[in-house]
Amino acid sequence: MQLILESGRADRHYWRDLWRYRELFYFLAWRDLLVRYKQTAIGVVWALLRPFLTMVVFTVVFGKIAKFPSGGIPYPILVFAGMLPWQFFSNALSESSGSLVGNANLISKVYFPRMIVPAGAVIVGLVDFLISFLIMVGLMLWYGFLPGIQILTLPFWILLAFLAAIGPGLFITALNVQYRDFRYVIPFVVQFGLYVSPVGFRSDVVPEKWRLLYNLNPMVGVIDGFRWAICGGDSAIYWPGFILSIGITLFFLWAGIVYFRKMEKTFADVI
Repeated sequence: MQLILESGRADRHYWRDLWRYRELFYFLAWRDLLVRYKQTAIGVVWALLRPFLTMVVFTVVFGKIAKFPSGGIPYPILVFAGMLPWQFFSNALSESSGSLVGNANLISKVYFPRMIVPAGAVIVGLVDFLISFLIMVGLMLWYGFLPGIQILTLPFWILLAFLAAIGPGLFITALNVQYRDFRYVIPFVVQFGLYVSPVGFRSDVVPEKWRLLYNLNPMVGVIDGFRWAICGGDSAIYWPGFILSIGITLFFLWAGIVYFRKMEKTFADVI
């Protein structure tokens, strides 16, 4: 039996290979989950405690001290409805950014579509999201708050949050292979983004003349969508800004894929 490697063959079949190597995707995602949660108590507790404490701080600062409006929604629920997509985005971005460097031995020895690695790392953020959602259920029971029929749209907003995370994640992952010190930028970006996104407040507190510009942050549309799906009421979606957020999300997704594919051939040599 003779194996012939043709130049450019991997490029021609790249997207088909993503499907062919789906079992590797499942394996890497499952391995990351086991490393994070197996034989650990603090892993699950921290996934619950961190967003809960952040919710408490934001409720006190924005709800009690600044007295931002909640539209009749209990302020802890309002905050946590924004905290859920932000936590998913920030965890997915953090996990995916170092995923290639963390799998250097695998990447330097075996061919497979490298995009599988950061995509699999995002699954850890999704599991944290599902664990944190238990807090949302507890808050709703505590305040006797029931979501409306719009809660059925929640999977769409989860998908949108995934797309918002994977685009920048691919871009930063590729940068991190070339420039290892770039990993120090990620915590700053995540922390800064938390405060410029409408997590602790409703986005309609932003003056009307600045609101469209504010939606250049793609997470604004995602958070508003989550908040509407969970809280309903007058948590209406600002449609011009939402459409802009969708466009920015798709642009970053396209740019992340293009840059990742451009740099992918050098990963095995550089890493």
